[in-house]
Amino acid sequence: MNKTDISVKILIVGDVHGEWGKLSKLINRHRPDMVLSCGDFGYWPKWKGSRSYLLRNRDVPIHFCDGNHEDHESLRQVGEDGRAPGMENVFYRRRGTTLVLPDGRTVLFMGGADSIDKKYRTPGYDWFPEETIKQSDIGALPDCRVDIVISHTCPSDLLPYMLEVDTRKTNDPSNAALSIVLAKYQPGLWYFGHWHTSLMGRTGNTEWRALNMAADTGWWEWLKPGPGKRLSLETEEDFNHNLPKVL
Repeated sequence: MNKTDISVKILIVGDVHGEWGKLSKLINRHRPDMVLSCGDFGYWPKWKGSRSYLLRNRDVPIHFCDGNHEDHESLRQVGEDGRAPGMENVFYRRRGTTLVLPDGRTVLFMGGADSIDKKYRTPGYDWFPEETIKQSDIGALPDCRVDIVISHTCPSDLLPYMLEVDTRKTNDPSNAALSIVLAKYQPGLWYFGHWHTSLMGRTGNTEWRALNMAADTGWWEWLKPGPGKRLSLETEEDFNHNLPKVL
């Protein structure tokens, strides 16, 4: 096998919720070249115990979209380069931003979702109205080819599957917004978290994956390689052992 046939090893993870030790252990075990996170990363820099020194893997770049359970006030302060203060290898990818992978595929990040527990939270402290996807986010979508979408919740098109998991997450404008994203780009792959389950399926030309929360079964997966690429044999074995339930 020619080395050029081996894809860059990219891990996709579901809701981390600030479980830095579990994320670090996963990275140490599998040594990815990059990590993409589907929101609820656990970005609460003003809270004691959430500091980045708990994230030990400083040589692996981590790119995350925002979930509903993030400090959105602090996220607004992140610079245009996305580098999270004090977390030199961690990058916040705002809604509608893209990242071109080494194999040439383009990833679109589209975080945001509604918190079903917001009535128990304090506005401006641990809940922020910016958590849901807004019309302005949709209006700012880029006009380019998108191969992969990383979001926190899912498009409305997938709700018939997800409502079997949790019927409380039905009144979220973010789902309808993500359906616009799905229709606009029709990406080959779509990964999301939020629902705390492990499922996969296909809608039209899009293969989608719901990832669980850290460290529950199905909370991570290797990104499928692009055309003409393949994973290493070791990574293929990991991939096959971590396949989620098929719908």
